[in-house]
Amino acid sequence: MLHRPSLSLTLAAALTLGGGLAASAALFLGVSQLEYDNMALAFTQRTDERVAAVRQGIDQAVEVLTVTNQLFARGEPVSRERFHDFTTALLKRHGYIQAFNFHRSVPGEARAAVEAELQRIRPGTVFTELAPGRLVPAPQRPRYHIVDYIVPMAGNERALGLNITENVQVMRALAQSRREGRAATELFPLAQDERHQPAFELIMPVYDRDGALAGDTALVIRAPELVRASLAGAGLLDARGTASEVFVSVYADPHATPSRLLFSTGDTRTPPQPGWLGALLYPERHGHSAKLLDIAGQRWRIEVASAPRSFLHDHMASTALLVGGILMSLLGTAFVQASGRRAHQVQQLVRQRTAELRRTNRRLIEDMAARGRAERALQQSEQRFRQLVSMSSDWYWEQDSELRFTMVTGGFTEKAGVAVETVLGKTRWEYVPALLETEEGRAHIAQVKAHEPFANLEYKVIDEHGDTRWFCVNGQPMFDDTGALLGYRGTGSDITERKLTEQRVHHVAQHDVLTGLPNRSLLQDRLGQAIAYANRSGRPMWVMLIDLDRFKFVNDSMGHKAGDVLLMTVAARLTGSLRDTDTVARLSGDEFVVILSEHHDEPLTPEIVQRVMDSVAQPVLLGNKEFFVTCSIGVAVYPSEGTPADSLIEHADIAMYSAKKLGRNNFQFYTPAMNEESLERVRIESALRNALERNEFVLHYQPQLDLTSGQIVGMEALLRWQHPELGMVPPGRFIGIAEETGLIVQIGAWVLRTACAQNKAWQDAGLGRLRVAVNLSARQFGAADLIASLESVLADTRLDPECLEIELTESLFMSDVTPAVDLLHRMKSLGVNLSIDDFGTGYSSLSYLSRFPIDVLKIDRSFVADITHDANDAAIVTSIIALAHNLKLAVIAEGVETLEQLDYLRSHGCDEMQGYYFSKPLPAAEFEQLLVQRRALPPRQVADGGASGTASEPACEPAGTCVPAGVNNSGQDSESDALVA
Repeated sequence: MLHRPSLSLTLAAALTLGGGLAASAALFLGVSQLEYDNMALAFTQRTDERVAAVRQGIDQAVEVLTVTNQLFARGEPVSRERFHDFTTALLKRHGYIQAFNFHRSVPGEARAAVEAELQRIRPGTVFTELAPGRLVPAPQRPRYHIVDYIVPMAGNERALGLNITENVQVMRALAQSRREGRAATELFPLAQDERHQPAFELIMPVYDRDGALAGDTALVIRAPELVRASLAGAGLLDARGTASEVFVSVYADPHATPSRLLFSTGDTRTPPQPGWLGALLYPERHGHSAKLLDIAGQRWRIEVASAPRSFLHDHMASTALLVGGILMSLLGTAFVQASGRRAHQVQQLVRQRTAELRRTNRRLIEDMAARGRAERALQQSEQRFRQLVSMSSDWYWEQDSELRFTMVTGGFTEKAGVAVETVLGKTRWEYVPALLETEEGRAHIAQVKAHEPFANLEYKVIDEHGDTRWFCVNGQPMFDDTGALLGYRGTGSDITERKLTEQRVHHVAQHDVLTGLPNRSLLQDRLGQAIAYANRSGRPMWVMLIDLDRFKFVNDSMGHKAGDVLLMTVAARLTGSLRDTDTVARLSGDEFVVILSEHHDEPLTPEIVQRVMDSVAQPVLLGNKEFFVTCSIGVAVYPSEGTPADSLIEHADIAMYSAKKLGRNNFQFYTPAMNEESLERVRIESALRNALERNEFVLHYQPQLDLTSGQIVGMEALLRWQHPELGMVPPGRFIGIAEETGLIVQIGAWVLRTACAQNKAWQDAGLGRLRVAVNLSARQFGAADLIASLESVLADTRLDPECLEIELTESLFMSDVTPAVDLLHRMKSLGVNLSIDDFGTGYSSLSYLSRFPIDVLKIDRSFVADITHDANDAAIVTSIIALAHNLKLAVIAEGVETLEQLDYLRSHGCDEMQGYYFSKPLPAAEFEQLLVQRRALPPRQVADGGASGTASEPACEPAGTCVPAGVNNSGQDSESDALVA
């Protein structure tokens, strides 16, 4: 009789099966929980990235509107050309903007005039309103709010003249904007877009100078394109504009209303959750999130959901662990079951060998226990290895004896962005051909062919998304027992972030932080490359040094922040006006350097320099003010005579200063003569610093005569420099340098003290009570101790203050009138006389004359020279004399050189004169002889009676004792000899 095998399990087999399944389930649940946590964290990060990208796109749009609204901030009219030029550049950078609008508020009675103005822009344009599905002429209304400016016009012609007063949502947004500063409309179909895609407007009000609403500026934004551009700009969309891992839906509504959907990369609705078995067979979604954004008064809803993926896609490790555990449990159970049955049969058959079987069973059980422990230890070790590999940023790889990849583990595709299939079966230089083109790559190939270990090999690849990635790998060779190469094995890691950081640090080290232009370090490298190219090609290169002419004024008046904006604007204009191959660098402060290389199809011409100047000279909007900043440019050419390669920037700097001397806002090419002028300046400056200590300065005095009595009533003190090697240095060669270096303060103090002491000495000698005039430099006028210095000089020399006249030029106090008025009154309180020198050549203002405590006006010699030949100059001189007398001021005419000039001045009531007609400036000893001999002009009645005399007649009495009227007038007079140029 046959017995069917029993299917019941033994107790040991049941325990083995139950224990194995329980352990497998526990491990599966633990690993699954870790996988879910990782997926939830990754989804949260991706959600925040997309919400932040949309928020940043909206903030950029609001910032564009704010910048555009600043055009109208001062209440001044803005031309259509200016509105077009300003907004066109913004349209190029922000493609989601349909149009820039300026809505003008128009009274009903002005409709015809405004429609006529719009028809000049687009014939046939009238005020229109939006009816259902079409545009219709607007009816008569007491006030309109029309689209006046629109950029671009192409594609938006239908919106020109559109009245929006009946558009409830636009007017509601405008009212909200007047309360809060900015607002957005709800979605609406574009009147000028036949596709009627959803759009909205950002609005900011515009007020006139009286604070009344003049209109508003608005951005018409294509909402779907804004969202798409925001996500694409943050790198969250692929080249097709979709997202493979995360779906995003944006609604222009707090709720997920399908009709308000603006943009979607996939279905973000929460799917029904299948059971645990269904999760193995169907895709599941690991996350769903919804957030609300405040969009200028409107609330948008952003929903983010992970793309559907199979359960096994994210749970491979836990699933593999579960399946392996079940298999091992079944195998162990089967083994225990079989062993038990076999032991039972043996016991029945051979009872007599019970003792031996017991020993055998005990040994078998011990072996099984040891094997079970080994298997569990192996499972744990394998599990730890898998966890370490999954948590590590590295991957493991192996190569065969032909150096071809046979295995790459550790999530290589996810970590490196390169599919494993593209690597297997290839050598490293086959899937990275660039290694064959670099020295480091060729050295690595030679190293591995020599069967040597290598470490820290760095190379870059292009991943599946087209992005550049950097890898660092280490490897060790493997040999068999005979020493033959089996292959290589090693690890690799992604070092892209470190490489990008190194590149950013390198960029910061070689570029200006403010403008982003190359700094001095990179400039020297580019200059060396340009010189090498010029030597190879035989073509010239230019170095331009550019200095802004009014940058200090902007910094002082608007602050350093405005100065920074100006520098960034100029940097952008310089870059935009030149070729991509040219180098624009910031040297320091407001100085820029440009390197130009000539190519066979692009010769270097002065028109390039003029183009650069014209680009800089365009108006710059700083705050609500427009500034016009010009520049001076020096150009050094290489190769050229006298310009070595290592002196190009220095010579361009010399040429730039030559351009500034010519009045700024021009350019000069370097010539060797400029270097000579620069060396001359250095020699003059060096010698000037020791001139006071060596007593090399002397004063000359030019008489000032009363035109009624003809007597000498004063003199002007004029500075001379008697250098032991250079001889008599004219003031024109050193006064400007003294002003720039600040030495003019010490020199001016010496002139003032010396002139006062000399006048006091002549008075004590009985030569008359004379008035000495001393010029005051700009540096002295701005010194804090000016009043104290004047008091000290008057006290030390004991000169009567009425015998001292301080000569001032108009430019000294025109920049800041209020402090100047206070300072002049304090000077006047000392008792000295004040005169304005060269009146009429500066920034004259009658209101200033009425406020300043001035005693004397000095008519500049440029007006006196042609008063007998030029009716305009004669009228100016007559007007100055009449003006001064009406203000109770005395008048002194400078540069009188002929009898005709003298007679004219006398006949029109001029009070005093000085000039070569009577005497040139004289040293103190010779001037003293004039006083001792009491030389004078003929009295007025004598001069009037002899008005028919010629210029060759004697200029004073007694005859032949002074300079004749016909003296060469090319000599220095009081203007060119003045202390202050």
